[in-house]
Amino acid sequence: MGKLNKIQAEYIQHTFAELDDSLKELISKAKEATLHAYAPYSNFKVGAAVLLDDGSIHIGSNQENAAFPSGLCAERVLLNYVHSNYPNLKPLAMAITAQNSDGFTQEPVTPCGACLQVMGELEKSWDIELPVFLSGEMGIIEVKGIHNFLPFFFNGTLLK
Repeated sequence: MGKLNKIQAEYIQHTFAELDDSLKELISKAKEATLHAYAPYSNFKVGAAVLLDDGSIHIGSNQENAAFPSGLCAERVLLNYVHSNYPNLKPLAMAITAQNSDGFTQEPVTPCGACLQVMGELEKSWDIELPVFLSGEMGIIEVKGIHNFLPFFFNGTLLK
């Protein structure tokens, strides 16, 4: 019989009002990004924003496709764009929010497993633990480091 082990995740709960101005702007930009989502099939629009160490904020949104596996989540759209176009800048924080046909979601949404894998790979590349702010109308959850989402992250060391 094997030994039962437990994994714990750390996160911080925030209200929008208690965040500093740069994080408020980051979350507002993530909300703005949902307006650029292409989600005619699910009507679930996700926006993501990232603050880089030069002070710039960049946004991305989900992009669906009738051939469902061909679509991309907001997180991967954004991070692949940033990594391609600003390879020497590091992210300081990322915000993610979503809306459905009723408006912005009450609860924060989390990245999917594929996005977490990409986020983990880029964390390793940038040598950081990325603070991610998941925003819902009822509050904000801050998770620092992808290991708190995906503790068994495939980091590629086995490929050697």
